[in-house]
Amino acid sequence: MKNKTNILLIYTGGTIGMVKDYKSGALKAFDFSELLKRIPELKQLDCAIDSISFKIPIDSSNMNTGHWVSIAELIESNYNSYDGFVVLHGSDTMSYTASALSFMLENLGKPVIFTGSQLPIGDLRTDAKENLITSVQIAALQENAIPVIQEVGLYFEYKLYRANRTTKINAEHFQAFASLNYPPLVESGVHLRVFEENVWRTPSKKKFKVHKNMDGNVAILKLFPGINESLLRSVLNTSELKGFILETYGSGNAPTESWLMNLLQEALDKGIHIINVTQCSGGSVVMGRYETSKHLERLNIINGKDITTEAAITKLMYLLGCNISPKLFKTVFETSLRGEMQ
Repeated sequence: MKNKTNILLIYTGGTIGMVKDYKSGALKAFDFSELLKRIPELKQLDCAIDSISFKIPIDSSNMNTGHWVSIAELIESNYNSYDGFVVLHGSDTMSYTASALSFMLENLGKPVIFTGSQLPIGDLRTDAKENLITSVQIAALQENAIPVIQEVGLYFEYKLYRANRTTKINAEHFQAFASLNYPPLVESGVHLRVFEENVWRTPSKKKFKVHKNMDGNVAILKLFPGINESLLRSVLNTSELKGFILETYGSGNAPTESWLMNLLQEALDKGIHIINVTQCSGGSVVMGRYETSKHLERLNIINGKDITTEAAITKLMYLLGCNISPKLFKTVFETSLRGEMQ
């Protein structure tokens, strides 16, 4: 008889793990030891579910690199005991955390599915139950005793996306996330439909490895009409800054003023890595397509291609933490490591 698939549920905080206290009307953290009592439907899944929670659940707005390491360590210490992992997380910074974990978990051979909800688990109209049940079901999917999903995914409102391709697009609708530059991995309808051609496969059978050194000496600046020299200078002169995401217009375009060129060149001369990422939700940076990006191309700024800002900043932290040689940094960043860019 086939053993049941073992799934570990990791609750970090967020709306999905909240229930309403009907006396006070306030939301409070849900006791996950009573998970099957709250969601008896989980018993119908052909898998065994254990759960573990952060000692102090946090709102995802308070998420930081230390919390990312805590999640990675929980997966690392339980990796050989479970077939898949479901991480419950607040939706506001879920794309950042899930993108970070995709880089931190190298040679991942099992599913790590992030999910959450827009309404608490005890709410009458909640989206929490469907998101949680289907995330567990996807994490338990196996074919010939091998996990179908072997990457970090983000499941929300009937679709599983590659985590490092997602961005939160809506604070009110149940369809809170989008992956505009990469198609879904799984779609939930009457049946679960897996798009095998979109699923990531670790190229080799190398040993699973967890990276815990994420360097937070980074910054993001979004260009806007009227941006001035003193603002850019102040950001680039931030103490100990090592990496800088420049969110440009359209396909990677920026003002051609000499002061902008000079400041970027000064930063590059100081060893600061600068990445050109489009501020558009979809599409890609194509430096040199227009005159307004040729000057960035001449500076040899890193091409972010079609990466999301969330994946760009977490990849930057990861690579800085790996102490990549300055000579190789541009080449490595422009290479897809976990399917985060084309």
